[in-house]
Amino acid sequence: MRRPVPRVPQTDPVGVLRRATLEQFADAPFSYPEVGGTRETGLPGGYDHVEREHLIGAGRADFDRAAAAVFRWTAQRGAGLRVQASGPASTPGTVVLMTAGLRRLGLDIPCRVVWVVDEPDRRGFGYGTLPGHPESGEESFVVSLRPDGSVIYELRAFSRLADRFARLGAPVGHRVQTLALDRYVAAMRRAAR
Repeated sequence: MRRPVPRVPQTDPVGVLRRATLEQFADAPFSYPEVGGTRETGLPGGYDHVEREHLIGAGRADFDRAAAAVFRWTAQRGAGLRVQASGPASTPGTVVLMTAGLRRLGLDIPCRVVWVVDEPDRRGFGYGTLPGHPESGEESFVVSLRPDGSVIYELRAFSRLADRFARLGAPVGHRVQTLALDRYVAAMRRAAR
């Protein structure tokens, strides 16, 4: 007799025999209570914080290219993640299942878009972690065109390791997150130009 697949996957942390799908996360709860916290001025306490701004271009054309790239998951793909999404990043509620590593031995990273900003000189989104993500928290990716013509890529995040397995690899996990952020920036710099 075939066993039913649980609604929210209880995946092996390294993804062995992974069966996670976008549909499994459609109604999954967020794995943290401060949903929308990256949109607020101050990030919530009790988490590690990241707030970075990088110059990635200049002028309206660079801004338009970068803004389109943000909504196409370009930063995530540029960091080496495989991306499956139920829709564009420009739509709140879109579920994204990113995978790091090998197809069968990778790490699933499920998130859902929480908020979107789509203004003439500021575009981007924030997504939050879902059960099965190695961290709990939220990240945001926003491109802005400043009055002086600078195109700025803003990264904001608050997170903490989600479970015992993730905490065992904390030093490695923090290094991986830093590398991912650097790759996000490099990918967006390329996209803007």
